[in-house]
Amino acid sequence: MTEEKIIIAGFGGQGVLSLGQFVAYAAMAEDKYVTWLPSYGPEMRGGTANCSVVVSDEPIASPVIAKPDCLIAFNKPSLSKFADKVRPGGLIIVNSSLVHEKVARDDIEVIYLPANELAHEAGNDKTLNIVILGAYIALRKIVKKETVLKTIENIFGKKPKIIPVNIKAFDLGYNKIV
Repeated sequence: MTEEKIIIAGFGGQGVLSLGQFVAYAAMAEDKYVTWLPSYGPEMRGGTANCSVVVSDEPIASPVIAKPDCLIAFNKPSLSKFADKVRPGGLIIVNSSLVHEKVARDDIEVIYLPANELAHEAGNDKTLNIVILGAYIALRKIVKKETVLKTIENIFGKKPKIIPVNIKAFDLGYNKIV
């Protein structure tokens, strides 16, 4: 991997920005260069939220992404807004729990992931972003699975009771792909 440009988008409260942070922290743990640029409306929960993450083996010139390598769309408005921007040969991960439409492009890979259902299966509906994180890492392998699991443990270190459900959510997303 030389560089991976990711746009993660959805509603506030779905864990969109946190998902970007998990990717960024795991990449930093592997000594990669990282930028994380959040964007959200004043409404917070229920409003629009997205973030841009760039992970690279070399210094990053700008955190701004015009043509992402990957789009992670938590909802239909996010898919509509960003799907056409993904570079040919890129990847779109769609939360098929909330988005029932199919992507009308044939020059990219599209994965439909029932993230809400998998989060519920993990035991906590709030882990939907961690389910998607698992699927993303399985698909792109920009960092090692073990690094992400350690990152989850570090981030939730002050709340050890929620670590197992988040690990389970990650594994459900990861194993849905591999």
